[in-house]
Amino acid sequence: MKLNQNTAEIFIPDDIPLESALARTTHLCIAAHQDDIEIMAASPILECFQNEEKWFTGVVVTDGRGSARNGIYEKYTDEEMRLVRFKEQKKAAILGEYSAQIMLDYPSKMIKDGKNTSSVEDILAILQATNPNVVYTHNLADKHATHVGIALKVIKALRNRSDKFLKPVRSPKLYGCEVWRDLDWMRDNEKIVLDTSSQNNLQAALLGVFDSQISGGKRYDLASMGRRLANATYFASHDVDNATGLSYAMDLTPLIKNPDLDVKEYVRGFINHFSNDVENLIEKLS
Repeated sequence: MKLNQNTAEIFIPDDIPLESALARTTHLCIAAHQDDIEIMAASPILECFQNEEKWFTGVVVTDGRGSARNGIYEKYTDEEMRLVRFKEQKKAAILGEYSAQIMLDYPSKMIKDGKNTSSVEDILAILQATNPNVVYTHNLADKHATHVGIALKVIKALRNRSDKFLKPVRSPKLYGCEVWRDLDWMRDNEKIVLDTSSQNNLQAALLGVFDSQISGGKRYDLASMGRRLANATYFASHDVDNATGLSYAMDLTPLIKNPDLDVKEYVRGFINHFSNDVENLIEKLS
């Protein structure tokens, strides 16, 4: 598998041959930054953990050079931060027993450039090598520009998966997950609900290896676990809790099945449904 950035890395935690590690992948997560995978894709990581029939592969697209830094990392150069963040991501891959961890090493500015297709080519190559059942990425209502940029490039790659020059791959489910904007606002019947009730110790460990972020003043570990608990508690107002942790995702699969479907219109549909629900309840109770 040829990747466009000569600094890209592929890490195989159990040291099996690369082709085999990629081919056994059933669940694939394509994320913007180091630790995004562990924040938004805990459910598939848990589903694949210690399961010989299911394997999780993570892809981090950006290089981590622009990370905020404080404490012992305060004086680190951009290149030193890149190395730290790559090391942390590999630690997470070992803890979570990922099939593979791929770092594409792109600057964020290239991801936010809609005309740049280098990362799309890499994502398409990864899709062909892994041929997953489910792909997880960022949701299209996320407020982080790089996250939305990744989601758009994943959609573009999946829409081009049957290009005549490329080996066709199956049409996977595509879910856009929570990081910088949660999806509690979506109607319950439109949410993809991902259970994260099990193995809180493993979830905490996966988040905790990203010391450069936590020491830098961003408690992603506590916030992510808290959001999962809050989602579970507030999911149903009149029922007892059936889960102790939930994450939500936006189903982006229709955008793959119908390449002519406008991305903005598709997301606007979810927003309009939410707006209508609010207005209708107020009208009903007035």
